[in-house]
Amino acid sequence: MEEEELLNDDGALFEHHHFVADPGQEFMRIDKWLMNKIQNASRTKLQAAAEAGCIQVNGKPIKSNYKIKPGDDVRILLPEPPRDTEIYPENIPLDIVFEDEHLLIVNKKAGMVVHPGCNNYSGTLVNALAYHAGTLPQKDTNHRPGLVHRIDKDTSGLLVVGKTEFVLSHLGNQFFHHNIHRRYLALVWGEFENTEGTIRGYLARDPSDRRRSKHFENEEDGKLAITHYKVLEPFYFASLVECRLETGRTHQIRAHMASQGHPIFSDAMYGGREIRKGTALPKFKQFIENAFDMMPRQALHAAELGFIHPVTGKEMLFTAPLPEDFSQLLNKIRRYLA
Repeated sequence: MEEEELLNDDGALFEHHHFVADPGQEFMRIDKWLMNKIQNASRTKLQAAAEAGCIQVNGKPIKSNYKIKPGDDVRILLPEPPRDTEIYPENIPLDIVFEDEHLLIVNKKAGMVVHPGCNNYSGTLVNALAYHAGTLPQKDTNHRPGLVHRIDKDTSGLLVVGKTEFVLSHLGNQFFHHNIHRRYLALVWGEFENTEGTIRGYLARDPSDRRRSKHFENEEDGKLAITHYKVLEPFYFASLVECRLETGRTHQIRAHMASQGHPIFSDAMYGGREIRKGTALPKFKQFIENAFDMMPRQALHAAELGFIHPVTGKEMLFTAPLPEDFSQLLNKIRRYLA
């Protein structure tokens, strides 16, 4: 993006993004920080935007080497008006596990995008929530009303939604301090040497494919990510594992499992649509291809979600059974190995 492309004829700029850095935000170059905030934003474009004066912090243009600090108010201004980002209510059925006047728990089906974004401006969970619950609070202007966390489009399972600003902030604080209980079930390729373990490293966007997250060993390369795993059922060529998240980074389980040589079964983005272990027999290859057809999405399910209710102070714990596609896949594997 060249500088002259950023300014229109009369020099007017329109706000496209607005973020406020968290109170615990560590010092970081703003271009790197924004890469983790804006989907599909490249560092080159962000640097060009900064040099053109289109990135403002606390009301003043900054350069791309500016270090973000706690509480910084960041705005990105561009010459074209932003796309209509109003959330339109849509009557989409929801599987609501629990609801009171303060919050609700949704069991999201696989295939549903959580919030509007690039190429997904309708049919999302947020559109459904707008119809079901009306106006919900949101942090900053992120167009994710009620949400303090999310799960990937093709991951099924539990999400908590806050109905008031107090509840949203309280839940956000629990996530920030890693006090939320999150247990996932995943079918991954291969068997583990140890039946229990912890994967600890630093996740950031993969430089070779910015849709993915990549595991790094050095602190300066990404954000700390910790996943605890336990093998529940070994299948010779695959394993059913539970994963407990201590942190909640983008694609954390998918990236962590792939980094250990155990990509999630049928996860095309991280290598899970390739036969990683098993026999060379045509019968086995056909079995795996049939299994992929049965479950064309990653075999990952958010099965448990626990937290302290922000208003009542009670410990809350919710569970969601395996969806039909995941359950049928496991039964198919068990029958094949019997």
